Amino acid sequence: MAEYHGQIHLALAGFYDVLAEDGVLYRTRARGNFRKRDMKPLVGDWVIFSAETQHEGYILDIDERKNSLVRPPVANVDQAILVTAVKMPDFSDNLLDRQLVTLEEDQIEPVIYFTKTDLLLPSELAHLEEVAAGYRAAGYDVIVPEKAFDDASLAEVAATFAGKLSVFMGQTGAGKSTLLNHIAPELNLKTGEVSQALSRGRHTTRQVGLLALADGLVADTPGFSSFEVFNMEVRDLTHYFRDFNQFSPKCRFRGCVHLNEPGCAVKEAVENGDIMASRYTNYQLFYDLIEGRRPVYNKHDKKH
Repeated sequence: MAEYHGQIHLALAGFYDVLAEDGVLYRTRARGNFRKRDMKPLVGDWVIFSAETQHEGYILDIDERKNSLVRPPVANVDQAILVTAVKMPDFSDNLLDRQLVTLEEDQIEPVIYFTKTDLLLPSELAHLEEVAAGYRAAGYDVIVPEKAFDDASLAEVAATFAGKLSVFMGQTGAGKSTLLNHIAPELNLKTGEVSQALSRGRHTTRQVGLLALADGLVADTPGFSSFEVFNMEVRDLTHYFRDFNQFSPKCRFRGCVHLNEPGCAVKEAVENGDIMASRYTNYQLFYDLIEGRRPVYNKHDKKH
């Protein structure tokens, strides 16, 4: 039986569609030894598999992952489109910064896409532009549509897909599915057909697949990962703030965590307006959270 190397593009009801390196798609199942090793193949995994035909194959081994997500369950993600509402629900810099820190730890490149900007008053939109400028200065790609899901912003998002595996993330109600369906209208029909075919009473089997878009791959199921717990050591937190890394080499002490140390270049940058005050406030909250001294959220979290 021939062996091949390829990437899982679809996981559905125990079957895995693998696109081999030669461009041929094979339907496979996972060997039972994966269950014994407490491993489960994920969409995005690079695998070695055997197959006699395109419709009957078995996954033999999974390459080492560079990262993996829970919702959506996708591995080897390069980029996350952070769909971030500015109204309904209101924008929370705390939530956005928690997402950014977690993605930095997993080496996933974020693209921040603000939705519902048409609901803002002129003064609120001006403030949002200042916030967007702050995140751009921190080193992030930020998209602020002039109109909801306008052609220019959709083209700007799609231009980031090339050569990457991308996922969409954001709060419930932020517009993840709407944005994805604007970029790839064919998903409406595709998702509907799968849901109707697999419906079993009140339970519907969920699929996760990869869609070829703009010379890249996009997970066709928008998901939201819960970022309530950070996995890093508390002293490592500072490394996941890009804007801090721009200034920390100038700190007086090596290993400065930018809290109480004298001669801290990061705190000086905050005072000078080179780092947003909200970013530093959230850093302090996250630091205390990792040490277990504060809850994830409280009713006084800053929102704009």
